[in-house]
Amino acid sequence: MNGFEEAAAELRGELLAHCYRMLGSWDEAEDAVQETYLRGLRGWERFERRASARTWLYRIATNVCLNGARDRARRALPSGIGAPTDGAGEPPGVLAPEHSIQPFAADRDDLRLAFIAGMQTLPANQRAVLLLRDVLGFPAPEVAAMLDTSVAAVKSRLQRARARLAEAAPAPEDVVEPASPEARRLLDAYVRAFESAEVELLIAILRADASLELVPDRAWFAGREACSQVLRSAVGDPGDWRMERTIANGQPAVAAHLHRQPYGIAVLDVRRGGIAGITVFSDPALVERFRPHPSR
Repeated sequence: MNGFEEAAAELRGELLAHCYRMLGSWDEAEDAVQETYLRGLRGWERFERRASARTWLYRIATNVCLNGARDRARRALPSGIGAPTDGAGEPPGVLAPEHSIQPFAADRDDLRLAFIAGMQTLPANQRAVLLLRDVLGFPAPEVAAMLDTSVAAVKSRLQRARARLAEAAPAPEDVVEPASPEARRLLDAYVRAFESAEVELLIAILRADASLELVPDRAWFAGREACSQVLRSAVGDPGDWRMERTIANGQPAVAAHLHRQPYGIAVLDVRRGGIAGITVFSDPALVERFRPHPSR
């Protein structure tokens, strides 16, 4: 294919991550990359090398994602939809699959669930500019060319996107890297608590401001006390759960089995002082996708 297949193969992983940041869905990201390659293959002979193949493919991928984002409602986690559950009133129901953020199997800081959820709150054009400029480092003139807009528009969109995301971003000093001894200690304690039914251990590693989200439920819980009530009923008896340590969205995670059957993925938001968030994706199909991380 005159060099297209080689160029495209080298970029597949990073293009998949880019499309996931844009769309919040592993499945949609894979479809977007496939569409990018189809368009790229059809246009390869007309590609005049005025830009690098990487820039050209990112332009195609970004515009494929922008078209996809226009055709559907935004994806979110339960905490991005409504107030935490207080136990009163009717249960808030469940998120439709097409409205829920999906986890992503990669060990990268720029794929953290909070970042992906924050990205989905931005207008699609701001989302694209922020990713191309701040995550991927493309110069403003290149981004303007990719999006068929002006440099001034790129700078304006980037400023607005940065301001909006800064409101939800954790303080850098509060973040714990997933490979750090503290993160491993908390992950090990989480696994032990579930596998041995040590509820008090599980509660002890939660921060006071911890949150718990049980996707696809729209309900979510804020604060150690509210989370503890749910976790007490979930832990069960020793041996009910088996957990495999893994990495999801650049965060410590487990692939969970309940009564020897695949259950889903739990992603831990590990911060200074304990676990600040647990997001459980109750989808048995995810267990196969998230095989244990090689470093474990």
